[in-house]
Amino acid sequence: MPEIELVSLRHAAVQEGAQRLARAGVPEPRRKALRIWKELSESDQPATPERYHAAIERRASGEPLPHVTGWIGFRHLTLRSDARALIPRPETEGLVELLLAKVRAGRVADIGTGSGCIALSLALEGEYSDVIGVDRSRRALAQAAENRALVGARMALVQGDLSEPLRTDAFDALISNPPYLTAAEYASLDCSVRDWEPELALASGEDGLDATARLLADGRRVLRAGGWLALEVDCSRASQAAAAAVQLGWRDVQVHMDLFGRERFLLARRSNTR
Repeated sequence: MPEIELVSLRHAAVQEGAQRLARAGVPEPRRKALRIWKELSESDQPATPERYHAAIERRASGEPLPHVTGWIGFRHLTLRSDARALIPRPETEGLVELLLAKVRAGRVADIGTGSGCIALSLALEGEYSDVIGVDRSRRALAQAAENRALVGARMALVQGDLSEPLRTDAFDALISNPPYLTAAEYASLDCSVRDWEPELALASGEDGLDATARLLADGRRVLRAGGWLALEVDCSRASQAAAAAVQLGWRDVQVHMDLFGRERFLLARRSNTR
């Protein structure tokens, strides 16, 4: 197809797509319509009008944009994204940055690895001898394996419940973006999240702290003396999580802000005596 015809086709399709997204109430409809065309054009199949209109309809129906295009950016990576795992969020990139500043080598485990975004970033940006991703969900681990092959990183994957499958005194760092919503918060989520992303990666008991409390308790077993734990937490419960860490005997307990200025990350170091 001549270039001028291709440009005309793209313009007409994007204009129609933006109008459809606007009618569906999607914010920034033209920018989203352009992004869908661009990412479909960069895939291994041509961005035909049929494929494009089908993708626009998926987005108009409420399906998240990364699921529609199949891709999500995270730090220096472009990863596969679909309903098998939580969509990586920009704020989680800060958790990786904080751990890299504390521990850049040794053995590290990413608990609840999901898409593998955290573990893969650490594997490529750090100097770790071993990077392990743990998840309860076979579907999430399958997506992490696909992303591992895509970026060419060295990462082991283990199925298990939080840190339970990990050996005692085996790691220099643990990192996790665990589920941290209360049951009520999960029920009130926007349908674009609740209807499309796995509940297992979002909700964590009545108070939202089940997974966090378990990681604080068992992390001291898994980590070597002086090892660091880095957790993403709900900003409304960061101080509560930090107090729990102090009570359990963690040292150097720190709460850090995310890129939006919210208390989002908890760092703590295992003492020499547990």
